[in-house]
Amino acid sequence: MPARGLARGYNASIMGEINPNQWRVIFSGSDRGPFNMAVDEALLESVGTGGSLPTLRFYSWTPACLSLGYAQPITEIDRLTLEAQSWDLVRRPTGGRAILHMDELTYAIVAPSDHPALRGGVLESYRRLSLGLIAGVQRLGLVVDPPRADPPSAGGGDNPVCFEIPSAYEITVGGKKLLGSAQLRRKDGILQHGSLPLSGDLSRICLTLRYADPQARLVARERLLERATTVESMLNHEIEWAEAARAIQFGLEDALGWILTPGSLTEAEIERARELEQKRYDDSAWTGRV
Repeated sequence: MPARGLARGYNASIMGEINPNQWRVIFSGSDRGPFNMAVDEALLESVGTGGSLPTLRFYSWTPACLSLGYAQPITEIDRLTLEAQSWDLVRRPTGGRAILHMDELTYAIVAPSDHPALRGGVLESYRRLSLGLIAGVQRLGLVVDPPRADPPSAGGGDNPVCFEIPSAYEITVGGKKLLGSAQLRRKDGILQHGSLPLSGDLSRICLTLRYADPQARLVARERLLERATTVESMLNHEIEWAEAARAIQFGLEDALGWILTPGSLTEAEIERARELEQKRYDDSAWTGRV
């Protein structure tokens, strides 16, 4: 089925014309943080207005990039350390706290707002999509904790680190957060993207954040490692990016019945992403606006 010219909406009157389980899957590879976030928003616009099929996208980040939540104050960031490490900085279109994108698989799920996979409230869609993400993580050989709609609070509600505290229906293994996600909802479309750390030292993020003194930074690093983990840490061996991506793809197919057809960004999506990158995500005024 061609991507362009799709009818909008998934109501009963057109269900016979459009199979809501038909999705496009894109393996984008690695790019800079500002372009990655611009592509996610470009897909949200394209898919939401019917220009493209619902889309599952996998990507990574080069160089490493610290991403801020949409409303997170930039004053929490140590810009000098970021520059010394040659790591990028970007502000996500979604909420949440800071993430250091490094040695990870990142996914994005984009669909019209009335698509069966994402309709309903935020928690309802989180729960539904978590079934596929859990199935994917299990394919890697991990034993996932039972998902909870009300995970226990880890305290520190003002903590700047995203991976320290699990949210509803996020994936934990051995009591530690493994896969975190966030959503952006607009009138026409919904974007959910998230990070699966594959390897490395998760506490590196604390180098990029401001703390009262070195001891406070050390405590934050130790606390993070107690509460978050990576695939390699739990399996005691390395998992390649492509293997992890395929596992999540097959998990979503198996658990949710999606039919994922390999595809690529359209010329219009790339053009829009470049525009968004220049005007928003690679603009220091946007990044530092809060």
